[in-house]
Amino acid sequence: MHDKDDSNRPERRSALIALELSRLVIDIAALSEVRFSGEGSLQEHGTGYTLFWSGRPATEENHSGVGFMIKTSFASTLESLPTDHSDRIMSLRLPLKNKEYATILSVYVPTLQAKSEEKDEFYSELRHVLRRTPPADKMIILGDFNARVGQDADAWRGVLGRCGIRNCNDNGRLLLKICMELQLAITNTIFQQKDKLKTTWIHPRSRHWHLIDYILVRQRDLRDVYIPE
Repeated sequence: MHDKDDSNRPERRSALIALELSRLVIDIAALSEVRFSGEGSLQEHGTGYTLFWSGRPATEENHSGVGFMIKTSFASTLESLPTDHSDRIMSLRLPLKNKEYATILSVYVPTLQAKSEEKDEFYSELRHVLRRTPPADKMIILGDFNARVGQDADAWRGVLGRCGIRNCNDNGRLLLKICMELQLAITNTIFQQKDKLKTTWIHPRSRHWHLIDYILVRQRDLRDVYIPE
């Protein structure tokens, strides 16, 4: 009997994501809401990718989970595999040229409706992970932040660019504050492009599109992604 929801099973979604990454020729992708239990890896042999994930224990309801989908041939050359920190944070350290390194984080932040304690716990853990990262490493944080950061670039100088959209919400203020504290920049708000190319989530009631998925870097490394004219 064919399962009508087959395409929504986590392992089936993993295969579809690997297929799309192969089409786009992407070596590494950070994933949110993976919803696999525990920690582990899964090879998608047909596409040449391996999924590494970190989720909640199998005995608990799993609506979170983070991971990395990495080209298998590339993963085999890494000095170390991704590190599990929780069901909401996973890290990967990549060697670069001249003995430099980049630490990449895949994150999934609690939603706006989540309890304040849950959000505080996430950001406390994020601070802990960042502070344990070698200071010389380049830092790239990718994921679903479930936050709207708005457009007030003057109030959040160095953190927010002048190409944000719409208003800020409570989750956005939490994100902006930690970015200011840790000297991070939200790169999505730097590049000028049409709103439809920035937004990633549509509100189920208002049907408005919003920007809630971000890429953060250290402010000192902004020239790696953006060179001012």
